[in-house]
This record gives sequence, structure tokens and C-alpha cells, in this order.
Amino acid sequence: MSALIAAGALAGWAGRHLLGRLRRGAAVPPGWCEAGVSLAWALVALRQPPGWWLPIPLALGWLAVVLSACDLRVHRLPDALTLPAYPVAVALLSVVAAHRPGVALGSAAGLVLLGGTYLVARVISPPSMGAGDVKLAGVLGAVVGAVSVPAVAGVVAAGAAFTLVGALWRRAGAVAHGPAVLVPSWLVTLSWP
Repeated sequence: MSALIAAGALAGWAGRHLLGRLRRGAAVPPGWCEAGVSLAWALVALRQPPGWWLPIPLALGWLAVVLSACDLRVHRLPDALTLPAYPVAVALLSVVAAHRPGVALGSAAGLVLLGGTYLVARVISPPSMGAGDVKLAGVLGAVVGAVSVPAVAGVVAAGAAFTLVGALWRRAGAVAHGPAVLVPSWLVTLSWP
């Protein structure tokens, strides 16, 4: 477990530096990503998922911490992180599909449900949903759908509830929605199998 915590700190450090170098990234204070990824990976280690599932909560934990830090700092989810998440998710879920039948269908359904819900929200009311949130939603839907298609609805509801709480707390200005959907999505992957 200590090796995974140390690897998490290193991965968080790399994520923080990557964010600082991206054209549309953010300067994140030292320690944010390092501590966040270490904690996420420690929780994964405690859960002890099978080897074929392990990369999913590790990768999503890293992405959740790094994107949340960026969204909280500058209210942006950079394409340089959200778009490459699609082929990474496909590769990792392909391994999972070899061990669990139905994963591919669940992933496709989750992608359509979460991605479609966010796209509709963006089309109906552009100020209510950022373009980065829409781009991220598909990949999160695919990963959550691999676990459980009904869990996608739970992630949508949790994301909306957390964003509402954030809006009521802030009372003015933009609210970062990324963390509100990333954390519940990661928790779903942590809880399975």
C-alpha cells in the first residue's frame, strides 16, 4: 500500500506540472494534486480490486484529482486531458470486458446516457453546462456504465446536487461542476467489483 501511496504522490506531482504546462491548464498550488492522488490511490489499495479492474479506479482517481484542481482554480476542463481519456478508457475497458460479459454494452449505454444528458443540457442552456463538462461526461458515462447503467443516473443526480450545494454556498459567480461529477463517478469505480 505504501508503494501505491508514493506512486500516487508522484503521479499527482506529474499531473500538477502537466496542468501548469498546458495552454489551457492552470497553476495549481503544490500539494493539491500530490495529496489528492495519494489519498485516492490509498483508498484503491485498501479496496484491493482484481488486477483486471485496478487500472480503472487508479486512472479515474488521477483524472478526477487533476481535472478537479484545474476546474476549481480556473473553471475549465482542458481538452488536452478530457479528450485523450476516451482512448485510454476504451483500452482499459477492453481488458475488463474480457473478464466480465456485458461491460461493452454497459459502457456504450453509459456513454450515451451521461454524455447525452450533458449535451442536451448544454444545448438547452449553454451557461448552465460548460463544454468541458460535456466532453468529460461521455468518458465518465462509459466507465460508470461498465459498472452499472443505473449508476449513471445516480452520478447525474449526485453531480446536480453537489453543484446546487456549491451554487448556494457561493451565491455568486461560476461553480465548478467537474468535481461534482468526477468524485461520484470515481466512487462508483471504487465500489466495484
